[in-house]
Amino acid sequence: MSEQGKGSASASTAAPPAAGSDTYKGWLFKWTNYLKGYQRRWFVLSNGLLSYYRTQAEMAHTCRGTINLATAHIDTEDACNIVLSSGGRTYHLKASTEVERQRWITALELAKAKAIRMMNDQSDDSGDEEPASRSDRSEIQGTLKILVSKLDDLSTCNDLIAKHGAALQRSLSELESLKVPVEGGEKIKAVNERATLFRITSNAMINACRDFLDLAETHSRRWQRALQYEREQRTHLEETIEQLAKQHNSLERAWRAAPTLSASAPSAPTGKKEGSERPLKGEASDEDEETEYFDAMEDSPAFITVTATDNTQRRRSQSSLSGASGANSYDWNQDDHMSPSYNDVSGKELQPRRQRRTRVPDKPNYSLNLWSIMKNCIGKELSKIPMPVNFNEPLSMLQRLTEDLEYHELLDKAARCDSSLEQMCLVAAFSVSSYATTVHRTAKPFNPLLGETYELDRLEEFGYRSLCEQVSHHPPAAAHHVISQRGWTLWQEITIASKFRGKYLSIMPLGAIHLQFHSSGNHYVWRKVTSTVHNIIVGKLWIDQSGDIEIVNHRTKETCQLKFSPYSYFSRDVARKVTGVVADNGGQAHYILSGTWDEKIESAKIIQSSRGGSGSEGKQKTIYQTLSPKLLWKKYPLPENAENMYYFSALALTLNEPDNGVCLTDSRLRPDQRLMEDGRWDEANSEKQRLEEKQRAVRRRREAEASDALDEGREYEGYRPLWFQRRRDSVTGETNFVYKGGYWEAKERQDWTMCPNIF
Repeated sequence: MSEQGKGSASASTAAPPAAGSDTYKGWLFKWTNYLKGYQRRWFVLSNGLLSYYRTQAEMAHTCRGTINLATAHIDTEDACNIVLSSGGRTYHLKASTEVERQRWITALELAKAKAIRMMNDQSDDSGDEEPASRSDRSEIQGTLKILVSKLDDLSTCNDLIAKHGAALQRSLSELESLKVPVEGGEKIKAVNERATLFRITSNAMINACRDFLDLAETHSRRWQRALQYEREQRTHLEETIEQLAKQHNSLERAWRAAPTLSASAPSAPTGKKEGSERPLKGEASDEDEETEYFDAMEDSPAFITVTATDNTQRRRSQSSLSGASGANSYDWNQDDHMSPSYNDVSGKELQPRRQRRTRVPDKPNYSLNLWSIMKNCIGKELSKIPMPVNFNEPLSMLQRLTEDLEYHELLDKAARCDSSLEQMCLVAAFSVSSYATTVHRTAKPFNPLLGETYELDRLEEFGYRSLCEQVSHHPPAAAHHVISQRGWTLWQEITIASKFRGKYLSIMPLGAIHLQFHSSGNHYVWRKVTSTVHNIIVGKLWIDQSGDIEIVNHRTKETCQLKFSPYSYFSRDVARKVTGVVADNGGQAHYILSGTWDEKIESAKIIQSSRGGSGSEGKQKTIYQTLSPKLLWKKYPLPENAENMYYFSALALTLNEPDNGVCLTDSRLRPDQRLMEDGRWDEANSEKQRLEEKQRAVRRRREAEASDALDEGREYEGYRPLWFQRRRDSVTGETNFVYKGGYWEAKERQDWTMCPNIF
């Protein structure tokens, strides 16, 4: 087979692969069949996967094949050939020169070593083990892992240098023993090629050393700053503990000096310090037995919250300890200082609201052999698996994304907050509330077609307008933009990475969520956690959310750290537990958040913190003394008969309701989704196949246009979304799709002539 295609043209060269580099690209010749022989293909090596395309233009939309290097065997047949085999598939590749071939071999071996390490790390995350390790790693542990990876790269390069160095030495030895001039010329050529290979590998190792050094220097400075901060915090805590000990002694002496003091006598201050007050018999102190103690997670950062009683709250509010929170003294969590209805100001509540539907047709009871479909899908991207509608719910991914707005009133209330720390608590509650509807929603939403849109216009009812558009198909990506008249704007670009792992399905949303408040300019950014669907093959399906969310206010640098605890059979904690800490830009904690992602979130204001005893892992726990917790968010009850309506919430029931004047690409107009909602699943499956084939035909046409443009030497623009455009974010530095305007103006004119015919 290596003899085929010997007359092929020279493959273009690519830059030598740098150690630790994520991507390596170039032209190679791939064996196709005995009729066509070797054909020129564009190969891309990235993240442990080797993919190939017919042309460079195809990289934007069509991948012809991919092989996983973690399980692949790399071999060479002759001076220019490479053989890759994995899982019954074999790629026979050919480079133009031995130097070019060796460049690819070096890149492939480095990528394979990385892929094996990544696979070993992921193997710990099994469905039947307690998934606590990955989510509990600290930043330092993650950095050490990266450094270890860089060391492994250096080790791999060292082995390659030793191998090529030995070959070079043999060539030099043979050169010295030559006598025939012709043979000497051939050996000199071999020595030059060996020297070139040695230079390529040496450059790779030098780049790896440079990466390792830069990374070590960067994190060394960060660790020094962190160490200095920890020293300062320790000194502060030691001073605080010493002060508390003095106060405790003062209280004991005062109590012994007046043992006959009546419990009913009015209290009077005896000095300037709170520690000199005489606590009454019925008054709670820091050591009162009625004080509630809550053990927090054993994971870092571990803490204990101590809820003070009412008398303690009143006493603390008069002392210097109440100033530790740095927030306003009024009870901002209560709704009594808010207006009963925000819309009362505008008078629009006097107008009759549109009646939205409150139910959808009941879900038919169709049986399906799940294993017969899923057994061939292990390890594949969920978005690339052809699924019947039996696994779906009659909503698209764009509509599921819009469901995040179900508790939009949290953002309305946050926009009216004067304190940014209080605002952060409400934003954190909003980020958790988006998971409330997922506890029973085990069905898969429809994958949107490229160019599909979804609008949700609740301007008259709730003051906001929402627009989503599918901006990419492979990988699937959706852009979302919401503008509210009540003082906030939200936008996001979400790409769903999902893997079926045999027992469970992991869904990893990629991309940042941005929220900006108009009056204050506070700009919040956070990312979603991983969702896991368990019991895919056997048993009842159930969903868990796990991971960490960091919410950052980029204007004030205040942060909120939320932890979604994964379910564990052996844990005594409440299921679906969420805990969090709101801290200012100096790292001082002000609020504790607690609750569950499927029911409610509460906040408690911190009035004092101290260092407690060690936990089970030898880590010291921080003890936070807080006021009584206040409710931030509570889940709405599900509608009646929800179990027969896909467990839709009140908002979800209205998302696919027919609406006049929407864009021609709106998800409400998607025929297969509408047929499924009506209970006509066989027709829906046929319609789904038709739409997918139509989309594939459009993709093939774009590929042909891209190929023609490449042959003619002109630039091919490719697909561009209609309502969103790529722009670099000034806050995160990432490039994502943002709303460019024009949709709501086009709707007002009812001019949809620019829209493609995707249905």
